[in-house]
Amino acid sequence: MSFKIAIIGAGSVGFTKKLFTDLLCVPEFRDIEVALTDISQHNLDMIRAILDKIIEANGFPVKVTAHTDRRRALEGAKYIISCVRVGGLEAYADDIRIPLKYGIDQCVGDTICAGGILYGQRNIPVILDFCKDIREVAAPGAKFLNYANPMAMNTWAAIEYGKVDTVGLCHGVQHGAEQIAEILGAKSPAELDYICSGINHQTWFIDLRLNGRKIGKEELVTAFEAHPVFSQQEKLRIDVLKRFGVYSTESNGHLSEYLPWYRKRPEEIARWIDMSDWIHGETGGYLRHSTETRNWFETEFPQFLASADKPIDLAKRSNEHASHILEALETGRVYRGHFNVKNNGVISNLPADAIIESPGFVDRFGINMVSGITLPEACAATCMASINVQRMSVHAAVTGDIDLLKLAVLHDPLVGAVATPEEVWQMVDEMVVAQARWLPQYADAVPAAKERLAKSSVKTRDWAGAARRNVRSIEELRAEKSALKKAV
Repeated sequence: MSFKIAIIGAGSVGFTKKLFTDLLCVPEFRDIEVALTDISQHNLDMIRAILDKIIEANGFPVKVTAHTDRRRALEGAKYIISCVRVGGLEAYADDIRIPLKYGIDQCVGDTICAGGILYGQRNIPVILDFCKDIREVAAPGAKFLNYANPMAMNTWAAIEYGKVDTVGLCHGVQHGAEQIAEILGAKSPAELDYICSGINHQTWFIDLRLNGRKIGKEELVTAFEAHPVFSQQEKLRIDVLKRFGVYSTESNGHLSEYLPWYRKRPEEIARWIDMSDWIHGETGGYLRHSTETRNWFETEFPQFLASADKPIDLAKRSNEHASHILEALETGRVYRGHFNVKNNGVISNLPADAIIESPGFVDRFGINMVSGITLPEACAATCMASINVQRMSVHAAVTGDIDLLKLAVLHDPLVGAVATPEEVWQMVDEMVVAQARWLPQYADAVPAAKERLAKSSVKTRDWAGAARRNVRSIEELRAEKSALKKAV
């Protein structure tokens, strides 16, 4: 088969390498073209060198090109994959730092909450630019696969305003299923059959069967509490499981910031998180992890390049959805996964316009969702709170309506549990001013926001958060990696 795939944000070097090697695990895809595009020539050069080395080591006729001109990369592309982070780590640091001044402690801040909403404001205008280019220069009927967060907002904007055939992709469901399979003693995650449904990062395992045997709440709680690692790392998720009766896909740290109950008091946060790794609830944990990963990759690039000089191991194909979806669409081999699409009745007790994450099957006829799913009422209620925030956030991002943006932030579950309306109004002004270079739709609102900030009497504080860790140096990372090797 010969067709073109474009990867936008290909400078996300590690993730692009994973997507690329996954694609080459499909025998029919050995003759495709992969066009990389990014605003960073430096990152493009790094990932291009790695992919060229993979091709050389495996002797495949795959063609790889790299472009800072996005439209050139998209010309004639049948599939477009996006994994962009608009504003990079600089803007992301503000997503965490500024809300802390108002008492809002986030672990990740890329989905909803104050950070996720502003992240969406930066991303959505760019996503709509992608969609314009796709309509104009990509192959007719091109499919847009969005990996970028905030997943639901980006996908919502691409479908409703970008008018492009779009599906949002995430790996949270797969990771949650792997946990459950492990605690139940399965020999392989394949022994676990499940229905997982909801919205991205708030998806719920509403039906679980291990080798055909139905698994209930009590068995699941007992198994999690007996696990020596997960019982400590997933305390909040286990508490939600006990109260809701179903397990959430998302990590302890992620889930903690989508709810109004666990991170609203600094003295309570330590009770529900675990500091063994960033993903379990650390303040600004993903920002620290991302910073360390970038620094590590820049320093250790020669080693990463050398490691690409080996044959692809087909058994190590990842469970990221992209390659499996493309394989199903092109070959007709059926793939079952969980996809982010417009609801339109798939989940009976969520709104039709919402972007839901739910089971579907892919073949030559496209992505076919399983309809008629009804969530438990508490799960639906929790999803609805986020959906309402997402809807307002998307519409604010498209229109540049700063008042609607403030209302979206005000209605966020965690923000509303911590901050007053006056604090929210000032916080949004501060974030919009700080990130103005990435928010063209708010250009007319920035001068007035600056004036309000100059006159404001709302008090803030200099606070690092309830559970903050410093970014580790390269030397510290090397020492820890060496110690882990010796321990193994």
